[in-house]
Amino acid sequence: MLSLGYSLLTKDLPVACYAVGFDPYVDFYHQPRLGRPALALDLMEPFRPLIVDSAVLTAVNTGRVTAHDLVRARGAVALTAGGRKAFFRAYEIRMDALVTLPLFEYRVSYRRMLEIQARRGGGEIGEYPVFTTR
Repeated sequence: MLSLGYSLLTKDLPVACYAVGFDPYVDFYHQPRLGRPALALDLMEPFRPLIVDSAVLTAVNTGRVTAHDLVRARGAVALTAGGRKAFFRAYEIRMDALVTLPLFEYRVSYRRMLEIQARRGGGEIGEYPVFTTR
């Protein structure tokens, strides 16, 4: 589920970069590689535990995803179609959760936070402090 969640976040951050006018494949810190959204991956790091890890824990702890939603085959474990659907729902619920943005002192969803951090990463809104909670 972590891998699936990180893939979803890797999909959502390039969208946020494009939304604010940045190319997610061009980065200031890493050499560009074909097909690697370097800027989006850099922006993603602080959100891994806040969005994906939290969605996985919530999905398991609330029983949204259970052992019955897992299939073992050839030494690997995968989610059933129902398990994927349940996890996608947990991920989307987390993306819609509201958090307080310290810079502006108002609440935004994590989905909106990705866009704000992309703007901040490009220098459009002051310095780039990493968003943290608590």
